[in-house]
Amino acid sequence: MDEEDAQHHQSSPELFMFLASTVHDMKNSIGVLNGTLENLLAAASPEQPKHADYAPLAQMLYQTKRLNDNLIQLLALYKDVGKPGYPFDPAACRVSELVEQVAGQARTLLHSRGIALDLDFPQDAIWTLDEDLIIGVLVHAINNAIRYTRDRLRLAIRIDGDYLELRVEDNGDGFPPAMLEAGASAMDGRRSGVNFLNNSSGLGLYFSSEVAKMHKHRQRGGSIALENGGVLGGGCFILRLP
Repeated sequence: MDEEDAQHHQSSPELFMFLASTVHDMKNSIGVLNGTLENLLAAASPEQPKHADYAPLAQMLYQTKRLNDNLIQLLALYKDVGKPGYPFDPAACRVSELVEQVAGQARTLLHSRGIALDLDFPQDAIWTLDEDLIIGVLVHAINNAIRYTRDRLRLAIRIDGDYLELRVEDNGDGFPPAMLEAGASAMDGRRSGVNFLNNSSGLGLYFSSEVAKMHKHRQRGGSIALENGGVLGGGCFILRLP
């Protein structure tokens, strides 16, 4: 290592801290913007002609939600999600409360875009998981499904043997082959790279796969998968937790 490389290596921690701090500030600002847009949309109505700006506001909310998702995932990955020392906090969680929180976070965006959300889950089920991380994964999956659906999404949870299976399905045309391959790559620990045609970095899938792998029980680990079909016939995001 020459002197220039050594100096660069020594400065890297400070640079990473600066970038992380900047991302955190951006996330907070976008969070404020999200709240403002949600309030404006709640006060408006798509049925009233005088609210000609309803559709642009809905599109702005969708894009800011996507940005917020990405920034949260970047911060978590910067902190080495899935590595020793990460604040992973699994606890017994009522599935009904998990669903309520996910649906609540998605409600305004879905309503603004005229998308229905079907819920199917065992009312009395309890599972051990990191609630904050799983909510983040499911909300991101719903935000992503908005790109593919026609007008309906489904959040379905069931107990399948020793696993809790959580599915986000849409009634669109299904995931393209590149997306299905990206899902497989994420579980293999590989990033699929940036796709400039669909503006996808693969960050969400990689983050979701890391969160899934953190959940372990008796030598079994969690996993994610993408497939086409399901009850609604479109794309399906599947998260399985032991």
